[in-house]
Amino acid sequence: MPTFSPTALLAAMLLTGGAVAQPTSPYKFDFGSGKTAPGYTAVAADAAYSPAQGYGFDFGTSVTAVDRGGKDALRSDFVTSPQPFYFSVRLPEGNYTVTLTLGDAQGPSTTMLKAESRRLLLETTPTTPGQFTTQTFTLNVKSPRISATETVGLKPRELGKLDWDDKLTLEFNGPNPCLAALEIKPAPRATTVFLAGNSTVVNQDDEPWAAWGQMLPRFLGPGVAVANHAESGLTLGSFLGSRRLQKVLSVLQPGDYLFIEFGHNDQKEKGSTDGAWQSYSERLRLFVRETKQKGGIPVILTSTSRRSFGPDGRIENSLGDFPAAARQVAQQEQVALIDLTLMTTKLYESMGPEESKKAFVHYPANTYPGQPQALADNTHFNPYGAYEIARCVVEGIKANKLGLVKFLRPTPAFDPAHPDPLTAWQWYGSPRSAVTKPDGN
Repeated sequence: MPTFSPTALLAAMLLTGGAVAQPTSPYKFDFGSGKTAPGYTAVAADAAYSPAQGYGFDFGTSVTAVDRGGKDALRSDFVTSPQPFYFSVRLPEGNYTVTLTLGDAQGPSTTMLKAESRRLLLETTPTTPGQFTTQTFTLNVKSPRISATETVGLKPRELGKLDWDDKLTLEFNGPNPCLAALEIKPAPRATTVFLAGNSTVVNQDDEPWAAWGQMLPRFLGPGVAVANHAESGLTLGSFLGSRRLQKVLSVLQPGDYLFIEFGHNDQKEKGSTDGAWQSYSERLRLFVRETKQKGGIPVILTSTSRRSFGPDGRIENSLGDFPAAARQVAQQEQVALIDLTLMTTKLYESMGPEESKKAFVHYPANTYPGQPQALADNTHFNPYGAYEIARCVVEGIKANKLGLVKFLRPTPAFDPAHPDPLTAWQWYGSPRSAVTKPDGN
């Protein structure tokens, strides 16, 4: 197999203004200080990312190279760090099959893997001395470019997001991640699940904020990629106005999916033609019909409930008629519906008024750097809450018998009335944190 050629890729990107067809050869990296496996590019511990090189350890993170010796050049050496570290590869827009070899020939390892803006790929995965695990994912790299003259209207906060840059970034986390090898191959025939939504769906860059869209990849196996085009604060109208639907439709292929969840911020629109039964319903129909016209499969999701307990310990409806309107549009347009309002209401009520705070951004002062005041947000989730809601979405995929069922990784059935106990769930935080509440209501 040809080895990775970052110089050739960079030249092609410069000649075409950044728009370049996917490479046809796999990128194969062998990490560590020992022998390099045939056909692989050696990556030493000091290989810092640069656009000219096209790959390397990124954002100032560092690793240590370990060489155990032996005949197996690929598995005899690796890189590791007691702190999270990032490895980036400059890639054009598209889907890629990413295969990693993790483990240590002589010692234990424990790895959690995320991609881009904290998309969860692999929960905490240990290996014993001499044991290796090979993990494969299909990942999406997206670009704001729509055409030679049009781009997505990004918000200022999105300009620094890993989701919108010109590379694929992997975050290696956990007590002792041991990365031996990485292979990246274009996956042009993979199915794509596009996500359209707001702050309850978006890939949140910073701890402790999270949304279900960035947890969904953990439940999907190779052959399907999640392309999350959601952004905090958006409505159906502003998603359209910032050319995000136009972007999705420009790359959507027949058989791809568009999951649509809006409502929280649409409630704030108070024009004479706004409301659940007017502009909201009309725009939902537009999203559905435009997706169908391209050969895609639209799926409507009702809004996640807010943590709005009444005196009786039950969730009070804070979403007005918007969930009912979404249900009606799904029925009229004969498309799948995932009722997150119903499932999250059941989820929060099963936890109760106090325990449910543990699924949201409720933290005492000084939990995170630069946080002098307590955080108490009843709309936005922390990673645990986002994970539980992603499990609700998975159950919705199963209930609707979507074609995506064949891509689901094996996991036990989930009942929102019996959530995973927080004590049994593990999350290693990413380096970046923020105390500013994301846009949204």
